[in-house]
Amino acid sequence: MLRFAGFELDQQRAEVRGADGVAIKLRPKTFEMLRLFATSGGRVLTKQELMEAVWPNVHVGEDSLFQCIRELRTALGDERRQLIKLASGGGYLLAAEVAAEQGAALELPLAEPVKAEPAPPTEAVAAPLSPRPLLRGLRRRVGIAAGAGLCAMILGFAVAVPVWKPELLFRRAPPRLAVMPIVDASNDPRGAMMAAEVTSRLTDGFARIQNVSVVAPRSSAVAGVEKASAPAAASDYEIRGELHHSDQSWTLRARIIRAGTGEVQSVVAASVSADEADAQLQQSRLVAGVGHVLARRLNDTLEPSAPSFRTRGASAGGDKVAIEQAIASINQTTRERFGMAQSMLQKALEDDPDNLDIAVALSSLQLRGIQMVWFSPEEAAAVEAKANATLEQALRSKPNSIPVLEAYCRFLSATNHFVESLVTCAKALSFDPWNGPALYLIGLGQIHLGRFDDALATFRQADRYDTPPSSRWTWLLGAGWATLLKGQGEEALPWLQRSIAITSASGRSHMLLAAAYHRAGRSEEAKAAIEQGLKLRPGTNRQNVSPPRMNASPVFLAASDRVVQSMVDAGLPEQ
Repeated sequence: MLRFAGFELDQQRAEVRGADGVAIKLRPKTFEMLRLFATSGGRVLTKQELMEAVWPNVHVGEDSLFQCIRELRTALGDERRQLIKLASGGGYLLAAEVAAEQGAALELPLAEPVKAEPAPPTEAVAAPLSPRPLLRGLRRRVGIAAGAGLCAMILGFAVAVPVWKPELLFRRAPPRLAVMPIVDASNDPRGAMMAAEVTSRLTDGFARIQNVSVVAPRSSAVAGVEKASAPAAASDYEIRGELHHSDQSWTLRARIIRAGTGEVQSVVAASVSADEADAQLQQSRLVAGVGHVLARRLNDTLEPSAPSFRTRGASAGGDKVAIEQAIASINQTTRERFGMAQSMLQKALEDDPDNLDIAVALSSLQLRGIQMVWFSPEEAAAVEAKANATLEQALRSKPNSIPVLEAYCRFLSATNHFVESLVTCAKALSFDPWNGPALYLIGLGQIHLGRFDDALATFRQADRYDTPPSSRWTWLLGAGWATLLKGQGEEALPWLQRSIAITSASGRSHMLLAAAYHRAGRSEEAKAAIEQGLKLRPGTNRQNVSPPRMNASPVFLAASDRVVQSMVDAGLPEQ
C-alpha cells in the first residue's frame, strides 16, 4: 500500500482510493502510470521512459501519454498541476511524499498435522505382508494428502477472490484485430513511404482502443524477402486498405473484415488534398478519416443494443437516417437545422418509444441546444431532467457505447460538471481515439477549468484529425476562444475567421470575433462584428452573454470577464 497527498494506491487490488476511501476509476494504463510515479522515489520520469514502461512492445505517440497525464490530473483533482508536474527539459514527476505501508500478513488456521503411524515392532518386519493392507494404507495416506491439498486450494481461492475480483477471473478475452499493411496503389514515388506511415498510425490508434486487442500480422518469406502480409494468427477481425493518388488528392480506402469468413463488415474512404505541404498532416487526416468511422462501426458490433431496446414498430433504416441527420445537426448546427432534427427525432421516438438509440440521439441534440442557449430557462431545465434519466438508463444498458458516452459527456459539459466531463470524454476516446466531438468537449472542460494552454492543444489535435469534417467549426471556434482568453487577440483572429467561414450563423462566434478585433486594436472591425452578432442573436447584452459561473475556475472567470468587457467596448449593450 502506498500513500501520498491523501490518496491510497493499493497495488494488490490495482486501485486508487481518495481520502473518503472510495475507489477512483482509472483505466489500466493510467493506473500503471500512476504506480510508476509513486514508486519512482520522486525521480523525474522522461516521456520515453513512461511510454516504454506503460506500452511495452507497442509504438505509441505522445498523445497517448498526454491523455494518461490528463486523466491522472483529473482523477486526483490536480487542476493546478501541483501533484503531477512537468519537469524542465521534459518528463514528469509526482511532487508528493510517498509512504509505503506493508500490508498485514493474513493469519490462516493451520491444518492439523497428520500423525505418523507407529512403526511396526522389529520382529514383525520379517513377517510376510499382505498387499491388501498395504494398498489400504496407501489409499488412506493419499486421501488425507489430497483432502488437505483441496482444503488449501479452497482456502487460497477464498482469500484470493477479494483481491483478484471474480469478474477479472472470468472476463472474456477482447476480440483480436490485425491491421494489415496498407497496399500502395498510388503509382507515386512517395506512395510506399506514405502507405507504411499510414499503416503504423492506424496500428497505433487501434492499439489504444480499450475493448480490442491488436495483434501483429505474421511475416512470410517469399524469394528471400520478408513480407508482413499474411493474416495474424487467431485474429477475429482484419483491417485492410489501399492508398490511391491523383492530381488532386490522396485517398485511403479501408475495410473491416471478419477473419475466417472473409465477410466485409464496413467500408470507408477518406481523402486529403495532394497540394498540402505538410505530409504528417496528410497522414494524420487520412488515418483519422478512416479510423474514426471504423472504430465506431467496430464499437457498434461489439456493443450491440440490449434486447429490450431493439427497434420495435419502426424501420431500422428510418431510425438510422433520423439519427444520422441529427448527428449532422449537432456537428454543424444552426437554429433551423436544430429545429428540424429535433422534430424528426421526436416523431421517430413517438413511433418507437422504447428505442434507446433514438432517445440518446435526441438527448444529445437537445443538450447542444442548451449549450447554444436555444431553449428558455424553463425548457432547458425540463430537457436536462429528461436527458439525465435517459442517459442513466442508456449507460446501464450500453456502458461502452461511443454515442452514449458522447451524449453523457455533452450532458456533463452542458450542466457545468467539467471535471466529470473530462473523465467521460476520455473514456469515449478510449474506444475512438480520433473522436473530434469528444476532443472538443474535453477542450471546453479545460477552458472552464482555466487550463487554456491544454485546451488550445486539444483543439489543435482535433483540427489535425478533422473528424468528422462537419464538426470543424466547433474546434476552430474553441481554439480562437482559448487563444483570446490567453489575451492574444491578434492570434485568435485566424481561428475565429475560419470557424465563421464554415458556420456563419452563430451570433456568439461574431461576438468573440469582435472581442479579438478589439484586443488587436481594430475598433471598426470590432464594431461591425458586434453588429452582425446582434443581428443573429438579438437581445444579447453583457448579462446574458457571460458564461455560467458554476464549477468554473477563478482563472477562467477573470479571463472571461475581460473578454466580455472587450465586447462591451466594441458596442455590446450593458443591459
